Amino acid sequence: MDLKFIIHYSFHFILPGFIAYIFFNQQWKKVYLIFIAAIIIDIDHLLATPIFDPNRCSINFHPLHTYYAIILYVILAIWKKTRVFGIALLLHILADSIDCFL
Repeated sequence: MDLKFIIHYSFHFILPGFIAYIFFNQQWKKVYLIFIAAIIIDIDHLLATPIFDPNRCSINFHPLHTYYAIILYVILAIWKKTRVFGIALLLHILADSIDCFL
């Protein structure tokens, strides 16, 4: 296992747990599950060839990882009713952006 893999998946699964527990203490389990469910946006990887490339930067490559989509995720994070979903999607984008820098 390499450092990039460990950091990437820690940002997908461990960091969201800390954020859910610290900022959404009363409902942290529910929020954590929503944060983890944000991985569903990786369905757009099915449109790429190859589907998985460990050296590819997903940001602005896959449709749900474009800058336009990220703007939508920021907007979702602003409103209280969609805040958890927006944060979840932004955390996912943050985790995927790790691949662009390492």
